[in-house]
Amino acid sequence: MGYLKYVRALWKKPSEHPHQRELLLQLRREPVTVRLQRPTRIDRARSLGYKPKKGVLIVRQRLTRGGRMRPDIKGGRRTAHSTQRKTLKKNYQQVAEERVAVKHKNCEVLGSYHLLSDGKYAWYEVILIDRESPDVKADHRLKGVARQRGRAQRGLTSAGRKARGLRSKGKGAEKVRTKDLK
Repeated sequence: MGYLKYVRALWKKPSEHPHQRELLLQLRREPVTVRLQRPTRIDRARSLGYKPKKGVLIVRQRLTRGGRMRPDIKGGRRTAHSTQRKTLKKNYQQVAEERVAVKHKNCEVLGSYHLLSDGKYAWYEVILIDRESPDVKADHRLKGVARQRGRAQRGLTSAGRKARGLRSKGKGAEKVRTKDLK
């Protein structure tokens, strides 16, 4: 086994990670979206297909944790409108991928992974592929992903497929899949 096994074991228990407190303090000071030189969790990035080559980028996205609220309802007391809490069918990871994809229009989302979270924020690192990069076009694993336009918005990434119910297959999963993600 290589060194990534030991890196993975360190991240399994982030509370025991020696530099977690300093990392959280640094992350809170940074902007919402930050492009990185190299991934913070090299083991997860490599397992999702990251390669240190031109055309492959890493972006860290910060999300605010907590529920979503509808605007205050005025006029009428219908039962369907009585609550302001809105239950989303998307997970935080998918929302992070979509926000990064909007910021980087010339790239496609390969995948993402959870980095850290505290009481207020959650951080995800998203792996992007530049569509026009010659190194990406030459790589047979990445060029197929680069051709899929709008992967994050259409729910084609791993986090999007999870929200659409595509992780469970076979008998009993006939009505699990959803088309509209609110």
